Amino acid sequence: MQKVFLYIALFVSFFGYSQKQIEVFFDFNKDFPNQASILEINEWIAKNKDVEITKLLGYCDSIDTKNYNKKLAERRIENVQELLDKSEIKFNKDLEKIAYGKEFKQSKVQAENRKVTIFYKEPEPKIVESELTKKIKGSKIGETITLPNIYFFNNSARIVPKSQPTLIDLRCAMEENPKLKIEIQGHICCQTVGDVNDVSTARARAIYNFLLRSKIDRKRMTFKGYGTSRPIHPIPEKTPQEEDENRRVEILIVEK
Repeated sequence: MQKVFLYIALFVSFFGYSQKQIEVFFDFNKDFPNQASILEINEWIAKNKDVEITKLLGYCDSIDTKNYNKKLAERRIENVQELLDKSEIKFNKDLEKIAYGKEFKQSKVQAENRKVTIFYKEPEPKIVESELTKKIKGSKIGETITLPNIYFFNNSARIVPKSQPTLIDLRCAMEENPKLKIEIQGHICCQTVGDVNDVSTARARAIYNFLLRSKIDRKRMTFKGYGTSRPIHPIPEKTPQEEDENRRVEILIVEK
């Protein structure tokens, strides 16, 4: 008695740079996907509503005649297309459909030959601008913008790791706006006798050095420490929040 091996899988792989593919499998002499593949394809559809189908290729095993198998492969393609269409998956206007029947390099496992291969493209990722990038883009020359969530270790110019997202946002803004020139301004809080150790300058320099290491042209940047000369709130501050708001790094838009 011939053993029938049921290949229960949905294979996903890369094709070229932007295209991917999945394979839907069929039982012997059937033109509708087998139950295992139906479950898999439904799960795939639920996670890939925004893809675009570009090509459908139909295949059969080596049993039966060339013409019969090609017709069977065509029906398999049509049924898969109908299944995708009902799920409102988009099709490319130049959708390509090719039925190979059994005229292809066959696997020794017959169940692996009974399939339709679906090629698809994923949508281009949407670039979400940060609030900092939006502020910089909407700024005017002479305007000052506070860098949010920039923190340093106590009484030092060492930037704490959780400041990294803001640093990356600033770097991206500099890269995306090649004409942008800025002055990086450091400020401190709490000191009634001024910036004794010039921490504000060191902190502004730390941001400058980060951008320099990120290949931003030094001609586009300067840095300066203002100590406690430009507090937002009177010193001594009344609350930790006022201290945080005085202890800040800003950028002055010099040129755009």
